[in-house]
This record gives sequence, C-alpha cells and structure tokens, in this order.
Amino acid sequence: MTNTASEPLFDTVAFIGMGLIGSSLARRILRDGLAKKITCAVRSEATRDRVLELGIADEAYCDIKEAVKDADLVMICVPVGANEAIGAQLAGKLKKGAIVSDVGSVKQAVIRDIAPHLDEGVSFVPGHPLAGTEHSGPDSGFPELFEGRWCILTPVPGEKESATARVQALWEACGMKVECMDADHHDRILGITSHLPHLIAYTIVGTATDLEDALRQEVIKFSASGFRDFTRIAASDPTMWRDVFLNNREAVLEVLGRFQEDLMALQRAIRWGEGEKLFDLFSRTREIRRGIVDAGQYFTNFSAEGEDRQSDAKGKNKTDK
Repeated sequence: MTNTASEPLFDTVAFIGMGLIGSSLARRILRDGLAKKITCAVRSEATRDRVLELGIADEAYCDIKEAVKDADLVMICVPVGANEAIGAQLAGKLKKGAIVSDVGSVKQAVIRDIAPHLDEGVSFVPGHPLAGTEHSGPDSGFPELFEGRWCILTPVPGEKESATARVQALWEACGMKVECMDADHHDRILGITSHLPHLIAYTIVGTATDLEDALRQEVIKFSASGFRDFTRIAASDPTMWRDVFLNNREAVLEVLGRFQEDLMALQRAIRWGEGEKLFDLFSRTREIRRGIVDAGQYFTNFSAEGEDRQSDAKGKNKTDK
C-alpha cells in the first residue's frame, strides 16, 4: 500500500529512537513520500552515524532538542521505561500544533510518563503498532513490516480528533488497520495476547538453559518447531520486555493468575488420565487458531515467513543502493 495523497502527510517527522519499529517506519515514510523530512535523536554517535549511512533520516542527532524543534510529528520509539526521561526533555521544546505519538506496547504508563510534560497546544496520540520481529537496531527495519497488521491508538481524553486522524492516516498509509480504544482496555488485551506469551517463552527457554550441559545440548540439537518458536520470541529485546512487564504489572499478574489456575487444571487432567477433558480443551484452542487464520493474522511477527520477508526486504534495499 502506498500513499495516494497528492501531498505528504507531514512536513517533518522526528523519531526518538531508531530501533526496529522506528527504522521500519522511517523507511516506509521515505519510500512512499509520507513526509518531506525525517529527523531523529539517538543515544550514541555510532548509532547516529549508522542511521545517516543507511540513509533513513535527513538529520540525526544525539540531542533530542535539536531533533524535535521543527517537527510536526514526534514519534517516540524507545523502551517504555525511558518515557519519563524523554517526556522531561520534550517540555518546552515542541512547536505549537505538534503531535506526539509513540509505539510502546503499554499505554497507561506511556500516558502517565509523557502527557504531564507536554505544553499546551501540543497533541498527544499514544499508539501501538502490533508488528515486529525479534531483531533490533536501525539495520533491522524494513518498510513492509506493517503490512496487514493492526495498530491500536489510545487517544488521551479531550484530545483533538484531528490529531488522532492524522496519526491514523499515517499508519493506514503504512498498510495497517487502525482501531482506537481506552488505554486500560489496551493493556488488558495485550496482557493476554502478547505479554503473557512472551513471559511463557522466556520461562520455557530459561528452564532449558538451566538443564545439565549434556541434556541442554540435546534440547538444542533436537529442537522441534514448537521450541524453536519459543526461542525466537525469547530472543526479543530484553530491555524492552523488562520495561513492558514492570509497566503493565497489574494486567500481567491478573492474566498470569488465571493461566496458573488453568495450568493446574490441565495438570490434574493429565495425572488422572482424563482424556475427554484434554480433548475438549485442545478442540477449543484449535478453533482459536482457525479464527486467527480467518482474521488474516496467520503469519505471526515471529514466523519464518516474517523472517523471510525481512531478508527479502533487506536484499532489495541493498540492490536499490
């Protein structure tokens, strides 16, 4: 999907952070002409130099103030634990009429940490594109990352509808389907669909690493597809996921408690040979899978298909250069 508008959606988009999501969005904006100019702020000079070498920003700085001073849209693409410090640095630095958004997978904490620092006349539209791979850094991005995926926006109460509409238009131009909801509702949904699965994956892979050396090597050698999928998820950015769990702890703990109860019931069914209960559970979960396929969400962000698409996209980028 490409931008069909006769004019760019924004004059200047400033990124704070250029990891997988930020660099993918920047590539998409550049490819489809969604903004006239891209600037970014990153933590290190090495990353700044790499961003410029990749050509995914017109200007790159290690100073947030320089990156955002003329921005119409500021996109915060950092682990959610860094948001309070980022918000403090944005205070008094944005022009009137600017829009601030983000890509974090926790929304109540983002609103808590960013909103108090924004000046009057600056709009805030938190967002969460449900897309990604286990890779990170500016080299990991590719413009097709968002195709056919969902983006959830959680507008702050009282915010201008026009600001939300502009952010929505950007994500739709990137190929995403967009839905708006309350931040609390978002965090509860993502607690079960994303955060708990990651917690389980980290736990299973962690259990495997605690095995005695000989057995651990055989686990690696004879890994079936299920375990390989868990290791792919468990290879995700540790800083990002540490911050997610700490900043969505209530929702995660709630769903984790329900999961533990269900796991105990499954344990009892296995112990007492209750095949009917096992069959009923597996039948119900199979229907969930079919529903995901019917909804067009078959290829997960961590699937082999996703990795192939990333490799292909990188190859195309190298060829274009």
